Amino acid sequence: MSAQYEVVIGLEVHAELKTDTKIFCSCPTEFGGEENTHVCPVCLGLPGVLPVLNKKVLEYAVRAGLALNCEIASFSKFDRKNYFYPDLPKAYQISQYDLPICKKGYLEIEVNGRKKTIGITRVHMEEDAGKLVHGGATIATSRYSLVDYNRTGVPLIEIVSEPDMRSAEEARAYMEKLKAILEYTGVSDVRMEQGSLRCDANISLRPMGAKEFGTKTEIKNLNSFRALQKAIEYEIERQRDILEEGGKIIQETRSWDEGKGVTVSLRSKEEAHDYRYFPDPDLVPVVIDPQWVQEIRDSLPELPDAKRERLVQEMGLSEYDAGIITGSRALADFFDQVVAEYNEPKTVANWIMGEFLRLLNANNLEVAESKVKPRSLAALLKAQAEGTISGKMAKTVFEEMFETGKEPETIIKEKGMVQISDEGALAAVVEKVIAANPQSVEDYKAGKEKAIGFLVGQVMKETKGQANPGLVNKLLKDKLG
Repeated sequence: MSAQYEVVIGLEVHAELKTDTKIFCSCPTEFGGEENTHVCPVCLGLPGVLPVLNKKVLEYAVRAGLALNCEIASFSKFDRKNYFYPDLPKAYQISQYDLPICKKGYLEIEVNGRKKTIGITRVHMEEDAGKLVHGGATIATSRYSLVDYNRTGVPLIEIVSEPDMRSAEEARAYMEKLKAILEYTGVSDVRMEQGSLRCDANISLRPMGAKEFGTKTEIKNLNSFRALQKAIEYEIERQRDILEEGGKIIQETRSWDEGKGVTVSLRSKEEAHDYRYFPDPDLVPVVIDPQWVQEIRDSLPELPDAKRERLVQEMGLSEYDAGIITGSRALADFFDQVVAEYNEPKTVANWIMGEFLRLLNANNLEVAESKVKPRSLAALLKAQAEGTISGKMAKTVFEEMFETGKEPETIIKEKGMVQISDEGALAAVVEKVIAANPQSVEDYKAGKEKAIGFLVGQVMKETKGQANPGLVNKLLKDKLG
């Protein structure tokens, strides 16, 4: 980024709410299914139907707004956002315009050790559109598109940030924090690969020190953290090149071509007046009892920042470790459940960040899909701490636990992996190793400390890795003086 310009970034994030039914009808919200089967006259917008607001949608919108430190409106309403795209059959989307359910919130991010508060302008409820399936590799090159209306009417909240971000890294950190908060509150499954969390990025450049914003472009439907960061980085460079060559930025909507690593123009950017918003005459205004809002506030779980602080202050984890553990609710809950059974937080954190995440990533699995349960990991760590198995054995056992879901005690018994901690049994092996390795014995007695490591290794080899290495070390040193 040239020092001549400053980038200004704002994000509009759409999150599908985790309700069983759609926002204005009883059709299922289940992902997938045969095309155009999760539909009814209401979500298809057929003549004569009337939408009815799903109360769970309102509760989830309020819940998300409270977690994002927003003001909750006691009075809001729904509006019709008119446009003529084929993904909404009634040619308008039911959304909220001038009176959203939540506004004036914020969340905190941290990039390169520096904390920053990002403002949230508003959170509003709306229905999702259908899904266009393009006939070519990209929307820009397709000769035709098909439409699946199963997604039409699935409830969304749109979370609009202030233009407070100044780099692609900040935008990514904001998105990651937002995803974690929505997951913790339980309002969305935030599965970016299934489109239940997706982002539009508004990007502009202005001369360093200027107060006026530059002309912005919008990149639509970014559905991964990597795509978000790469698309913004590319767009910053594209706009900078145009400005430095004396050109002007055109306000437009663009898409991200992952294969080519470029943004491409889709259409000129609409303004709010282009949508001809007006209040939806089929839906009554939303009036909320403050007591109900308080009940929702009281039911909020411990959120990522609070949990991270607790792990640092009460459990002694480093900021880095606590940040990894609290990055997702599923992982944080898994950690808490293991610690409840085996109260050694640092050891538990090391295993979760090491072996557990390594195997999850290698097998492309989520925490909930793991066959290893928290109680089983706690049992394994107890067995290691009690000297039943060595650290090396524990990793072997854990790999089989991960693959089969068996309890550690079962695997240890089946494989005869119990660690040998009997001094009498090990003493004979130690004697044998000393007799077979006179040179190493002499080296150790001459002051070469590394020689003891070789001798320990020979004992481990003789016992097929089952000897207690600490005890072997002690026996060797006692024997060699």
